[in-house]
Amino acid sequence: MSHTASPPLTERQEARRRRILHASAQLASRGGFDAVQMREVAESSQVALGTLYRYFPSKVHLLVATMQDQLEHMHGTLRKKPPAGDTAAERVAETLMRAFRALQREPHLADAMVRALTFADRSVSPEVDQVSRQTTVIILDAMGLDDPTPAQLSAVRVIEHTWHSALITWLSGRASIAQVKIDIETVCRLIDLTGPDAR
Repeated sequence: MSHTASPPLTERQEARRRRILHASAQLASRGGFDAVQMREVAESSQVALGTLYRYFPSKVHLLVATMQDQLEHMHGTLRKKPPAGDTAAERVAETLMRAFRALQREPHLADAMVRALTFADRSVSPEVDQVSRQTTVIILDAMGLDDPTPAQLSAVRVIEHTWHSALITWLSGRASIAQVKIDIETVCRLIDLTGPDAR
């Protein structure tokens, strides 16, 4: 059963959802994936455990939604101070590195959210899709594109995959930030290859 097709939340429900996501992020920041216990999230967001499960059927659902929420915040920050690069590729690379550094400041939280994404099965598809959509919007915004071609969308997906796996390799200590930056800059060159001027 997908709960994304449900009617929009009332103001009170939205406020409750915000409290839950805030509690989830705070617990994850302190102790990572294992620190996020549904009972504790319910207590610290002052909702009944049953209510929490109605919003988020599992911890994985909750943490993937937390990631979407964090990306939304990042998007707001990026909009206030857009990337300065001359080319679309440079702007996207700068944007993704800024998002990366924001996650770097909260390594426990980053680890919890990325783990949840990795564990997510089909029941979490709606939440995972939202994370993906949010990432796509951030990248298209940096490119300055409202109406991407199929080739450009394909490039965006590949960039997204690279960003995601770079996060995983960095979190597991297998890649340095310098390496991540090189990989992100390399994959962002795909933008120039798929642009309208590309032949």
